[in-house]
Amino acid sequence: MIKLDYIHTMARYNAWQNQSVLDAADGLDDAARNLDRGAFFGSIRGTLSHLLWGDQTWMHRFSDSPAPAVSAIAASPDMVVDWGELKVQRAAVDQAILQWADGLDSAWLETDLTWFSGAAKREVTKPAGFLVVHFFNHQTHHRGQVHAMLTAAGVKPEDTDLFFLKR
Repeated sequence: MIKLDYIHTMARYNAWQNQSVLDAADGLDDAARNLDRGAFFGSIRGTLSHLLWGDQTWMHRFSDSPAPAVSAIAASPDMVVDWGELKVQRAAVDQAILQWADGLDSAWLETDLTWFSGAAKREVTKPAGFLVVHFFNHQTHHRGQVHAMLTAAGVKPEDTDLFFLKR
């Protein structure tokens, strides 16, 4: 389904784009970052906290990375409330994703992964390669929401086009 080059590219893209939205959000105060803007997870900070939670959840399933501090999706927007701490944890998880991608064996992509899904309320089994695509798609989806909220708030993250990713 996918190849290691895709995973390496998307891991780099993820880190670049996360830094871009964090840098743009630094141009806002806490009140603006915490303002409910009608997104799935409310605010800019809440959506970024959910995104961190999702990445920690998937990395825990994919590797020996620690599970997030909260287990429920509903609690994810408030998993990390402090802006400085959110940025520190985001950088650490992005580094872990890059290291995971660099150490990945293509044979693993052909295996199945089984876990209990809190969202589905049941055990789920899916191909690992399919789940990696979902992992990166989830990041892009919610980061797009954050990008739109930041733009509406008057700050501008970098362009999101993948072809602008530096080698």
